[in-house]
Amino acid sequence: MIALASDHGGFALKEKVKAHLLARGFSVEDFGTHSTESCDYPDTGGKAARAVATAQCERGIVICTTGIGISITANKVRGVRCALCTDPVMAEMTRRHNDANMLALGAGITGELTALAIVETWLDTEFEGGRHQRRVDKIMALEQE
Repeated sequence: MIALASDHGGFALKEKVKAHLLARGFSVEDFGTHSTESCDYPDTGGKAARAVATAQCERGIVICTTGIGISITANKVRGVRCALCTDPVMAEMTRRHNDANMLALGAGITGELTALAIVETWLDTEFEGGRHQRRVDKIMALEQE
C-alpha cells in the first residue's frame, strides 16, 4: 500500500501519480487533499507520514508546490526518511543508499512526465544495504536524541 498526500498546489499531480500507481497495480491510501481548495500541507502530509511510520502503508508519496514543506513535514514523523527528488537519479540513489520510505515531489518544479519517471524509479529500486545500512542506522539514531 502506498500512502499518497498533497496540498492544493500538488493536487493535480497527486491525481496523475495516483492513476499511474493504480494502473501499475498498487493499492493506494489517499490522505488528501481532494480538491484545489487551499489547505495546509502539514495536515495531509502528516497523515501520510504517520501511515508509513506505523506500517499501515509500506511507502508514501507526498506532493506540494515545491516539495519542500511537505518533505519537512514528513521527516518530522519518527521513522520516516522522506527524500525530495527532482530527477530519476536522485530517486534511485535515495532508495539504494538511504532506504527512503517516502518520496516528495514539487508540482511547480517537476513536470508530470519527469515526476512519473521519478516515481517509477523510486518504486523499482531496492535498498543496497551493506555499508549503507550502517549509515541509515546512524540517521535513525538521531531521532533518539
